[in-house]
Amino acid sequence: MAKILLVEDEPDIAELVIAWLKNDHHVVDFVANGEDALSSLTVYQYDAIILDWMLPGVSGVEVCRKFRNRGGTTPILMLTAKRHVDEKEAGLDAGADDYLTKPFELKELSARIRALLRRPSAFSGTVLKVGPIVMDTATYKVTKVDEVIQLLPKEFALLEFFMRHPNQVFSAEALLDRVWTSDSEASPETIRTYIKRLRKKIDDEGKQSMLNTVHGVGYKLVEPE
Repeated sequence: MAKILLVEDEPDIAELVIAWLKNDHHVVDFVANGEDALSSLTVYQYDAIILDWMLPGVSGVEVCRKFRNRGGTTPILMLTAKRHVDEKEAGLDAGADDYLTKPFELKELSARIRALLRRPSAFSGTVLKVGPIVMDTATYKVTKVDEVIQLLPKEFALLEFFMRHPNQVFSAEALLDRVWTSDSEASPETIRTYIKRLRKKIDDEGKQSMLNTVHGVGYKLVEPE
């Protein structure tokens, strides 16, 4: 699940996209113009933004530029009817992470959103540290108090995601969307299995796990007391 801001002035398109994203278990806020988009982005935090290029008043490109200039790092997917490379380049240069040309397939929209959500919101370097756990994403090495922890590739990916978002709770579905590929047959039970594996490898026996279960909600990584 992700919280997404949709900025689209065409009601028919907006209605279809909102219904589709909600069916994908996302939470969607909707505004129809650039001014309201900038207001929402000032008040609320989103996991992704779907932004139409052609908006009344403040254009989508200007919304993107202003949001980035004030430090916004949320990934932005720009919707555009413009097909010329130089126009798409202008959107990317303004700070968009990806673009989708109208008309588009809703399945492709979902795939692009999943790809954006798998990216870290801001580059935080190749070395991550939470409590005694240190991860070097460049060398794929994980250590705990200088002792190497051997992780399978998907265990590494899941732990990396948690370490890039410490103290944040993620549902099993959100973890599947962000860590597993869209064509994967993984399920929430898969997440539970990997959480158990990671706990055995990173936790100290007899102590509170760093991977906390928030009952009815999901999981989060916290530093040990």
